[in-house]
Amino acid sequence: MTPDTHAAPVTDDNHLIAERREKLKALREAQRAGAGPAFPNDVKPQHKAADLFAEYDGMSKEMLEPLKARASVAGRMMLKRVMGKASFATLQDSSFGPSGGRIQIYLNLESVGAEVLEAFKHWDLGDIVAAEGVLFKTKMGELTLHADRVRLVTKSLRPLPDKFHGIHDQEIKYRQRYVDLMTDEQARKRF
Repeated sequence: MTPDTHAAPVTDDNHLIAERREKLKALREAQRAGAGPAFPNDVKPQHKAADLFAEYDGMSKEMLEPLKARASVAGRMMLKRVMGKASFATLQDSSFGPSGGRIQIYLNLESVGAEVLEAFKHWDLGDIVAAEGVLFKTKMGELTLHADRVRLVTKSLRPLPDKFHGIHDQEIKYRQRYVDLMTDEQARKRF
């Protein structure tokens, strides 16, 4: 009998939830110390990912750069890549369009400062994040927001399903429809 190499990796959700609760506890303690609210309710993003892609994705890097087009977005953090003094994240909002409601953000030490960059490194997938900045195209041609302001809006206590395997249990798909809609692009298109 050979093991199934395509099976989803086993994770201890209880351990991950406990870690995230500790992070939430730290956020609330920082709030009591005067660092601002743990869950700010004054976030009002001005743009949706689909609208930004419709307007700017057809432009080349050279056309987009002189415009210095500012944008303000918010969404659930679906991917995160931390590379020392710079980081990338993909936010997913409620829009659809060619990007599936996703837009990449880029932040570095110079644009957001050491304190915010260090805090960002501890945010988790599933957290809701707001970002403001200037749009640009990466070397790979992907429309990206170079953020000069990033805020954690909501801390996600439950981990997202595995990004490649998704939700296999049909009952969970129906009982926790919100999770299926967050992670399954095909389910979002049908909705």
